Amino acid sequence: MRYGKMKKIMVTGGAGFLGSHLCERLLAQGHEVLCVDNFFTGTRRNIAHLTAHPNFELLRHDVTHPLYVEVDEIYNLACPASPVHYQFDPVQTTKTSVHGAINVLGLAKRLRAKVLQASTSEVYGDPEVHPQTEAYWGRVNPIGYRACYDEGKRCAETLFFDYHRQHGLQIKVVRIFNTYGPRMHPNDGRVVSNFLVQALKNDDITIYGDGSQTRAFCYVDDLVEGFLRLMATGPDFTGPVNIGNPKEFTMNELAHQIIELTGSRSKIVYRGLPPDDPKQRRPDITLAKDKLQWQPTVELREGLSRTAKYFEDFLREEASR
Repeated sequence: MRYGKMKKIMVTGGAGFLGSHLCERLLAQGHEVLCVDNFFTGTRRNIAHLTAHPNFELLRHDVTHPLYVEVDEIYNLACPASPVHYQFDPVQTTKTSVHGAINVLGLAKRLRAKVLQASTSEVYGDPEVHPQTEAYWGRVNPIGYRACYDEGKRCAETLFFDYHRQHGLQIKVVRIFNTYGPRMHPNDGRVVSNFLVQALKNDDITIYGDGSQTRAFCYVDDLVEGFLRLMATGPDFTGPVNIGNPKEFTMNELAHQIIELTGSRSKIVYRGLPPDDPKQRRPDITLAKDKLQWQPTVELREGLSRTAKYFEDFLREEASR
């Protein structure tokens, strides 16, 4: 698929898990990439292989402060996305989503640049509708422990659509469902990274709740392809659009698959379910299939195998230091 001529593209949160993969793909397409990150959850390790590329530029910056650059397109991925990280400083998390969106949108308005917002399936909260379609308004606790992220992302979507309606800005909004792959933070508290690191260390695998709650896991390469296809659509399609894998797995199924895949001696232990943790999460991707001709292609076992190799190498390097 061709995505057009060479552009200068800014990726906020570009040194993070998703951002680094997006930067890599954009460079491979021949674009100039400005990676913006404050390194709260992003790491230089994620982009070390890109820094020598002649079309790659790194800017250390926090999006809660305005920035003044010249670009053609913007992907706004800046925000801690795992409960461990976004609950560490919940006020700052909300500022990153809301002030960050205002600053990015203000820049896009000045430049007349197309801008994509990386939103989240968390806008659906603990859903009463399954699977979740883009038309579902969600069931979110506005004063709970997850609200800094959930409501911050919901407000960011509001800002994007108001800038679109009020200023004619070209926007794209993607709602990301659980994504995994190499360069995930090993201590981010997400289920795939938790289970893989525990399994590789032969530690107990911790399941919160009884393990019957479900998630649908999308490999990072598939997700980035969805980003690119959404950005390439015409001005009449804004989203929001779900990007995720509609194949649903229980936590118990995931844990057993990871133990078998890694040959681990880990045992499964159960702990209490955190507050407001959704019981079910699966995207309806009808809109993505129709408008983007997109659907995931990497099966869970293959994606887990690639991710396990990354964590195996990471843990070996850490142990040798």
